[in-house]
Amino acid sequence: MEHAKSGPGSWPEMADVVPVPQDDGPSPVVPIAYRDDFREVMDYFRALYLAGERSPRALRLTAEAIEVNPGNYTVWHFRRLILEALDYDLLQEMNFVEKIAECNPKNYQIWHHKRWLAEKLGPDVANKEHEFTMKILALDAKNYHAWSHRQWVLQTLGGWESELQYCNQLLEEDIFNNSAWNQRYLVITRSPLLGGLMAMRDSEVHYTIEAILANPQNESPWRYLRGLYKGENNLLVADERISDVCLKVLKNDWSCVFALSLLLDLLRSGLQPSDELKATLEPIRNSNPEMADADLATAVCCTLQKCDPLRVNYWSWYKTTLSSQIS
Repeated sequence: MEHAKSGPGSWPEMADVVPVPQDDGPSPVVPIAYRDDFREVMDYFRALYLAGERSPRALRLTAEAIEVNPGNYTVWHFRRLILEALDYDLLQEMNFVEKIAECNPKNYQIWHHKRWLAEKLGPDVANKEHEFTMKILALDAKNYHAWSHRQWVLQTLGGWESELQYCNQLLEEDIFNNSAWNQRYLVITRSPLLGGLMAMRDSEVHYTIEAILANPQNESPWRYLRGLYKGENNLLVADERISDVCLKVLKNDWSCVFALSLLLDLLRSGLQPSDELKATLEPIRNSNPEMADADLATAVCCTLQKCDPLRVNYWSWYKTTLSSQIS
């Protein structure tokens, strides 16, 4: 911290302040054994907070209170009131909060404060904010707070120019990074620079299929592939690449749940299976005498009941929704 670790009781500027102890009532059942330094800081904070004082010493005191408890939302709120009253340098405040965030990267109050600052500072800090979230995500690629802040900055302040490249980088490092897949979908659907989902769909399908074929048991690209046709099942069925990737995967592993479930949805939506697909699935049908006379979709559903036991009840229900006209 910027100041010495001596408590506020020893600060000359606090000589006229009477600390306010926490009121736990006359007979607290389980009083909390606060550390002496914590109790001192919060007693002085309580005094200035109740007085509504917006001053440099109050700002200094909130920094001490944040040091002993970075998750105290009342302290952060009061600090914002003081910053506005003092017309404080918000870039300097951003440096302060980033130091706190590096040690507490999953603290809601810190990220809320950071967003408040970025909103006031405007688009000029967009790139700096992206650099900071990259730093946090390099330590923990699944940090929800960092991703949420990054998405907010993109959509509010900008900085889309290199975001797809950043997603590529993350997926090259870890193709199983579902957070990076989620971010990629945001970019192709929301970026004002890429033309939207329709403009990006063809190249994204190609990219996703390559990822699926490299790691068929990776659920993320299968989910992403479906998302590329969200609300447009007719186009999903019409794109031969979709049924083709299911075919390629099932030729090597007929029990791949992700390929089977996507294929089942395609069949239910009207896919007319090719002779090659029928031949690939024939062993599945023949593996169970009960499926010998079943239509293809029902046979796939029965297979999913065996291959995906955690969702056996779902697949049992799904089977009841299938049309007997599918063949």
